[in-house]
Amino acid sequence: MTKWVYTFGKGSAEGRASDHEFLGGKGANLAEMCHLGLPVPPGLTIISEACARYYKSGRTVPEELKAQVMRGLGNMEKITGRNFGGTERPLLLSVRSGARASMPGMMDTVLNLGLNDDTVQALGHDAADARFAWDSYRRFIQMYADVVMGVDNEVFEEILEDEKGRLGHEFDTDLSAVEWQHIVTLYKGTIEEELGEAFPQDPQEQLWGAVGAVFASWMNPRAVTYRHLHNIPEGWGTAVNIQAMVFGNLGNASATGVAFTRNPSTGEKELYGEFLVNAQGEDVVAGIRTPQSITEAGRISSGSDRPSMEKLMPEAFAEFRRICGALEGHYQDMQDLEFTIERGKLWMLQTRAGKRTTRAAMKIAVDMVDEGMITEEEAVLRIDPASLDQLLHPTIDPSVHREVIGSGLPASPGAATGEIVFTAEEAVIAEEEGRKVILVRVETSPEDIHGMHAAEGILTTRGGMTSHAAVVARGMGIPCVVGAGTMRIDTRNERLIGVGVSLKRGDVITIDGSAGQVLKGEVPMTQPELSGDFGRIMGWADRARRMTVRTNADTPADALAARSFGAEGIGLCRTEHMFFEGDRIHVMREMILAEDEAGRKAALSRLLPMQRSDFTGLFTIMHGLPVTIRLLDPPLHEFLPKTDDEIAEVASAMGMEPIVLRQRVDALHEFNPMLGHRGCRLAISYPEIAEMQARAIFEAAVAAAKQTGAAVVPEIMVPLVSLRSELDYVKARIDEIAREVMAEAVMRIDYLVGTMIELPRAALRAHIIAEVAEFFSFGTNDLTQTTFGISRDDASAFLTTYQRKGIIEHDPFISLDLDGVGELIRIAAERGRRTRNDMKLGICGEHGGDPTSIHFCEAIGLDYVSCSPFRVPIARLAAAQAAIREARN
Repeated sequence: MTKWVYTFGKGSAEGRASDHEFLGGKGANLAEMCHLGLPVPPGLTIISEACARYYKSGRTVPEELKAQVMRGLGNMEKITGRNFGGTERPLLLSVRSGARASMPGMMDTVLNLGLNDDTVQALGHDAADARFAWDSYRRFIQMYADVVMGVDNEVFEEILEDEKGRLGHEFDTDLSAVEWQHIVTLYKGTIEEELGEAFPQDPQEQLWGAVGAVFASWMNPRAVTYRHLHNIPEGWGTAVNIQAMVFGNLGNASATGVAFTRNPSTGEKELYGEFLVNAQGEDVVAGIRTPQSITEAGRISSGSDRPSMEKLMPEAFAEFRRICGALEGHYQDMQDLEFTIERGKLWMLQTRAGKRTTRAAMKIAVDMVDEGMITEEEAVLRIDPASLDQLLHPTIDPSVHREVIGSGLPASPGAATGEIVFTAEEAVIAEEEGRKVILVRVETSPEDIHGMHAAEGILTTRGGMTSHAAVVARGMGIPCVVGAGTMRIDTRNERLIGVGVSLKRGDVITIDGSAGQVLKGEVPMTQPELSGDFGRIMGWADRARRMTVRTNADTPADALAARSFGAEGIGLCRTEHMFFEGDRIHVMREMILAEDEAGRKAALSRLLPMQRSDFTGLFTIMHGLPVTIRLLDPPLHEFLPKTDDEIAEVASAMGMEPIVLRQRVDALHEFNPMLGHRGCRLAISYPEIAEMQARAIFEAAVAAAKQTGAAVVPEIMVPLVSLRSELDYVKARIDEIAREVMAEAVMRIDYLVGTMIELPRAALRAHIIAEVAEFFSFGTNDLTQTTFGISRDDASAFLTTYQRKGIIEHDPFISLDLDGVGELIRIAAERGRRTRNDMKLGICGEHGGDPTSIHFCEAIGLDYVSCSPFRVPIARLAAAQAAIREARN
C-alpha cells in the first residue's frame, strides 16, 4: 500500500528535509524543524504523488488516502488534546499547498478549517474570547467560500466594508463579537444566494473540499504561468500540509509575522521582517494593516513610531532570534520564516531558503564563506547563473514609478532610454548626432544590423525569444523587447500606439529587456558593478571549471566587451555581419550582382582590406587567445534590397535599371533559404569568396603577430558541411591561400580548419568528416532547426502552445533538446574523437549561454562553450557549477 501521509509533531517526524521531492518544500522543512526540537504545531503532509493521482482519477482522492489522513488527524488530536469537529476544545486546521519548488502566493490556502455554528461557540468558550471565535469563523467562511466554493472574495470584502462604515469602525479589530456574528450571518446568506446551497457545516466535508481545492490550485492560471516562467515541471504536483491551527489573533499578547535571517535586498547580516499584533498570517500579506518591524534597528530605519517586536514582546523575540540562528546554521543558507505567537508562546510555521536579489545572493554567499559556514564551491553553486543578467546591464531603479505603456517578451536584458526611430538609417544618423534612440520595428532583418548596433535598445511588435531581433540584441548586449503585441506601429502616420498613448518619432521611451516592459519617458537607472563580491564569486568559479568560455563576436567592440567579461577567445566570428557595416553593403551587393567571376573578384578585392582590418582588430584584442572565424554562411539574397523603394535606391547608386536589379534579386530568391544555397555551398559555387576571406584571415594573422609579438593561430570554420567531399574542396582552397600568404610574408602561420556541425548527417558521419576537420564547433541553432524540421523564426507561433499543452517542456531554441539534438552532439563528439583523439570540440549556438545546455556540454566532455559577450559571466559560472556537480556524481 502506498504511504500517502507523513506525520510530524512533538519533536518527531516521519520525514526529513531531504524528502522534499515528495513531501514538498514546506512539508519537508516542517518535519526537519520537528527533528530539531523547535516549536512546530503538529500536522501531516499528503505527498505530491497524490496530486497526480487526483487528476488521473477525475479529481477524486483514493479511499486509502482518506483513511491515512484520519489516522494522522488522530495523532494530532492526541498531541493537542483537542478534537476535530468536537464541541469541546475543538481542533481547527490549516490546509496549505507545498510544492517541491517554492511558488509563493500561486496556490490556495484555507485557515481555521473545522469551524461551524457549533464549534465556534466551543472555541469562544475555550479561548474565553467570543470576539476571537466569531472573527475566526468569518475568516474561515470568507476563505473557504472563495477557494473551495468559487464565490469571489470581493463580495465578502464589500459586506465587511459596508458594515464597518455603518458601525463607524475603521479597523477590523474594532468590531465586537456580536458584530462579527452578524457579519457571519450575512456571509452565509450571501453564499446561499450566490450558489443556492448552504455553507457546509460538516468538518469532514470541509476538509476534503479544502484538500481538493489545494490540488486543483496546482493548475490555476497563475500557478501555470509561474511554473512556465520558472521552468517548474507540471508533473511534480503539490503536496498538501494539514496542520493544527495556532492563533495570532488571540489579543494583544498574540501576533504573526514573516522574517528573513538576512536582508533579502542587500544581503546584510541582519534580521529583517515584519509582524502584526492580534492578527493571522494572511493579514501580513493582505496589506489591510501596516505591519511593524521585528527589530528596533528596522523600526528606526523605516522611521516608524510603532513598537518593534523586539521591544513589545522581548521574550518571544529572543527565542525567535535564537531559532533564526539555529535554522540558518542548520541549513547553511539564509532562511525565510513564518511564525505565530499565541498568547506569548512562539510557534514556527515555516522555514525555507529565502528568495533574494542577485546582489544579495552574492554578498550572502561570500559572507558565509568568510564566516566558515560554506565552502567556495558551495558559494559558486548558490548563485543562479541566469540571474547574473541583473548585474551585467543598467537596470531601472527599483524605487521609481513605472508608467507601462506596452509589454512583450524579455528578449535581451537590461534597460535603455531613447528617442523613438522607425528605421535603421534614422538610428545611425541619430548616433552620429549624439542622440540616443530606441529602434522600433514590426520585426528586424539582417539589413537592420547597422541601425540595431547604433540604437540603445530595440523594440519589435512581432517575433519570439529566438527571432532575429532577440538573437542579435543578446549578442550585442543591447536591451530588447520583442513580440510587444499590446502595441502597434502605424506605418503610414509613423506612430507607436501603446496603452493609452500615441507616440511619434522623437518621443522618449524606456524599455526594460529583463521584464519585457515598455515605459513612457525617461526612467532613472542603476549601473552595473562587477567587482567586490561578484569578482570573488567569479574567481572561485574560474578555479572550479574545466571548460573554457569563448565569445561570439563579430566586431572589435564585441571582442573588447567579451574580454572584459572574462572571455577566453572567440568561438564564432560571423563574417557576414561585417558586410552590413557602412558602405560595405554596397560593395557586397556589387559582388553578388556581378555578371561573371571577374566582376565578383573586382568587388572582392575592395572587400579584402575591410575584412583584413576587422580580423586584425580581433586578433590584436584577443592576442594569445584562440579566434574561430566562420566563412560566409547566409544565402546571398539576404544582402540584397527587398522593397521597390530599396531596389530603386540601390539601382540608382549602382547605375542599373531597377527592372534589371529586380530580375537579379528574383533569380536569387529561394523558397527555403535555410536549407538552400548557403554555407559551404557558396564556397563551392563561388570559391573566390572563400579565397578572399581566407587571404584576409591569414594577412590579418601576419599583421597582428607583428603588432603584438604573439603568434596568432586562426581557426577557420567551414559552415553547413554534410559531406567530407565538401570540406575537402573548401579546405584545399584555404590551404592554397595559406601557402601563398606565408610565402609573401616569409612567415609561418599555424592554423586549423574545422567545420560547424549543424546538420544531422554531419553528426552521424563525424568520424569520416574528422579525417579532414581539425575541430568541430556545434552550431546548435541550425542543428535544432534541421533536427526538428522547424524554423526558429516561425516556431514561436506554436511552441508556446506546445508548452502550455504539455507537448514539450522547454523551447528547444532556448534550452538544448538533450534527447534529440543532444544525442546527435554526443554521437558526433564520440565519433569525431575516435578518428582524431585530440580534436577540439565546442559549442557556439545560442545554447552556449544556457546553464542547462552547458551542463550537458560538461557531461560529454566538450572543450569549450561560446556565447554572446554579455552571457560570458553566465557561462563561466554555469560551467563551474557543471564541473562541481559532475565531480560529485
